[in-house]
Amino acid sequence: MTTPLPQGIAGRQPVLIVGGGLVGASLAIALDVAGVDAVMVEAAAPRVGEQPSYDERNLALARATVNGLSAIGVWPHAAAQATPIRHIHVTRAGEFGSVRMDAGKQGVDALGWTLPARELGAALLARLESCTRLRRVAPGRLEELQSHADGWHARIRTPDGVLELDTPLLVGADGTASFVRDQAGIAAEHHDYGQTLFVCTVTPERDHDHRAYERFADNGPVALLPLSGRRCGLVLTVPREEADAVAALDDDAFIALAQERFGWRLGRLSRPGRRHPYAIQRVAARELVSTRTVLVGNAAQTVHPIGAQGFNLGLRDALTLAEMVADADDPGDEALLQRYALRRAADREGTMAMSHGLVQLACLPQPLLAPLRSMAMLAFDRVPPLQRFLARRGMGFRSEPPRAVLERLP
Repeated sequence: MTTPLPQGIAGRQPVLIVGGGLVGASLAIALDVAGVDAVMVEAAAPRVGEQPSYDERNLALARATVNGLSAIGVWPHAAAQATPIRHIHVTRAGEFGSVRMDAGKQGVDALGWTLPARELGAALLARLESCTRLRRVAPGRLEELQSHADGWHARIRTPDGVLELDTPLLVGADGTASFVRDQAGIAAEHHDYGQTLFVCTVTPERDHDHRAYERFADNGPVALLPLSGRRCGLVLTVPREEADAVAALDDDAFIALAQERFGWRLGRLSRPGRRHPYAIQRVAARELVSTRTVLVGNAAQTVHPIGAQGFNLGLRDALTLAEMVADADDPGDEALLQRYALRRAADREGTMAMSHGLVQLACLPQPLLAPLRSMAMLAFDRVPPLQRFLARRGMGFRSEPPRAVLERLP
């Protein structure tokens, strides 16, 4: 069982994690597995229903991500609720060409898995309960940070009063609007896509056969992810100016819109669940590290949900950091943090470029590019080395991944 940090007693802790969402909790668990003491400050109480990042989305977890969650003991708590993705089908509305990927052809049993974010949140909370090196402050709000020669002094507001502690390594896992990022003086680049994402569940007429679909169009991507019980997770993107009108649609009208955007590959769609809108933006920190500070997950980079790379990328941040800190005498050492940033650079930049590039090339109305887009899809579909290249990156195996996600692939 995790034990609470004594309230009102100053102390020095090797790692202070600010943010207890999906990535922050994963990092805390990975550090515990590595034998590193840490404190995690969570804005919400430790219950799934009160943690805002444990929301209604259906996450597409890359194969490497599931390997990593297995390595830190989270996946056994989630596996029963997950649905394997054995096939992927990508198209562009109004154009020829498609990309089809098959797990069997890549020599694996699944390319990834679909899991509701709330179920992953519940699995993380269950695993946190068995951590022995972690102390949790929940709820707690970081009010003030002061830097000094050996690290940071943090002032944390809790229901029981003020907690003050020092740490040689401050980790910002506190989301897109990161307080840690701002306090550390790390600038960020912002890009508003002018799009809103609606997520819900639907029931297709035909069995999804463990196939995930992504369809690009001028007004944004739409995806269907396989879920248990023949259901699918719908991800529908609309221009921002249409969001209020779409939110006001009744179920029949919303399904008609989804059917128009997705098509009839799975027959008639029906029984939409509760809809949840999310504004889409890209926020990229210009640096991953600063003096005795590291950013992970959405605090480091918030990417467009196209390709479902957000949490997958954030988990690789967390597992890489835990791996490197485990071998360090000083977790906030400048040379160590610079090595971390260098090691994460290729994966981070490649993933961000992929998601942003797909939006620019696949979703915007550029008729002159249509033949090139279609030919590119045909190439990735028909040329085995290109498909293997694409599949391995889609499964999360790129650059120098953390050891926890690796496996032997044929």
